[in-house]
Amino acid sequence: MSTDDLFTTAAADIVRRPLAARMRPTSLDEVVGQARLKVVGSPFRQLVDHADAQSPGQSMAPASVILWGPPGCGKTTLAGLIAHQPGRRFVELSAVSSGVKEVRAVIDEARRSLGATGVETVLFIDEVHRFSKTQQDALLPAVEERWVTLVAATTENPTFSVVTPLLSRSLVVPLEALADSDITLVLQRAVTDQRGLAGAIELGEGVLELLVRRSAGDARRALTTLESAAGAARQRNALVIERGDVEKACGQSLTHYDRDGDYHYDIISAFIKSVRGSDVDASLHWLARMIDAGEDPRFIARRLIILAAEDIGLADRTALTTAVAAAEAVALIGMPEGRLPLAEATVALALAPKSNALIGAMDSALADVREGRGGPVPTHLRDGHSSSRIATDGDATYVYPHDEPGRIAAQQYLPDSLIGTRYFEPRHVGDEIALGERLERILRGLRGGEPQAD
Repeated sequence: MSTDDLFTTAAADIVRRPLAARMRPTSLDEVVGQARLKVVGSPFRQLVDHADAQSPGQSMAPASVILWGPPGCGKTTLAGLIAHQPGRRFVELSAVSSGVKEVRAVIDEARRSLGATGVETVLFIDEVHRFSKTQQDALLPAVEERWVTLVAATTENPTFSVVTPLLSRSLVVPLEALADSDITLVLQRAVTDQRGLAGAIELGEGVLELLVRRSAGDARRALTTLESAAGAARQRNALVIERGDVEKACGQSLTHYDRDGDYHYDIISAFIKSVRGSDVDASLHWLARMIDAGEDPRFIARRLIILAAEDIGLADRTALTTAVAAAEAVALIGMPEGRLPLAEATVALALAPKSNALIGAMDSALADVREGRGGPVPTHLRDGHSSSRIATDGDATYVYPHDEPGRIAAQQYLPDSLIGTRYFEPRHVGDEIALGERLERILRGLRGGEPQAD
């Protein structure tokens, strides 16, 4: 039998329906991952089981549900398990293209259907976080009166993206990202299952691991890549998918990267050391490696925030603000657009003057505290109402700095045992040059000299 015949036998509708659609589970037990939802007696299991037990026309509609989880974790599949049951109409709205008019039209039709035939309507809205407040408010009467059973899916925290009245009327079901073992099972099933490739093609050495890594925990992406790679193998009249077929399916060379292994830490280490070393081109290279391999952009952003405080500090007082802004931007817009604020922060931090004076000062101060150095708070610095302050003859009186020349009062602030200790030693770089000059003026004033006015 030829390769073409094998593929035709494996899936007669392969052209009409994508592999990911053909392999969609038809029962809760067939769902990969989300073990918590499948436990007997769990709220979601009860929703699905009750749906299975219903007969047409019964009014035991399940509560409205909001499925919250990352892409490819099974939100649409789980929605379908609730929706596609006897005695129900299934209607899907696009959160991108539908307006209030479309929402109200669906609700009106659902009311007519329920009144005339007793058939319930399940309204599925993917990416419900894209619905405006007005659109979400339009759903409230229908959900409240059970004219429709709403099944909504979102990748964003519904606490922030769904209006409170709708949230309070729905069961929020958090979903977990699929583990590599889950994706492995999804792919193995697709290769052998009659709905998938039906064993008509095999995976070459290491290809399964490549597909799993490339999927970044997204089952839909994994199946789409597998299907495309199978097509590439078919074009060269082969029955084994090789690495090159996966590369063609992805449209690019596969990056060697393991998010849970040593190489993951090697790459992030190279990235941080390149930024610290002010090599902007190397910094962008390692950033691109991580983004291309599907690294969590939030992880990259967090490391940039740490670097801004640790390796730049006060040498560039905008560095930390830039890093935090990049992290917030990534959280707001996601990927792939999030690569741009990450790149902007990377370049800014790589080119910024570097100083580790801040971390040195903080660690030295902590070391003194942990070694028990210090002692009681000087009397004049204590709270005037504190019971720990016992007035004695000769007690120093706190001097209000704003009443002094240069707003510097010549008085003691450190505990007695640490008088004269210096923690922060500004480097002669960037903004710390000016900070160092100001510090010297302040120290002269604290010692009783004449501070220069700012």
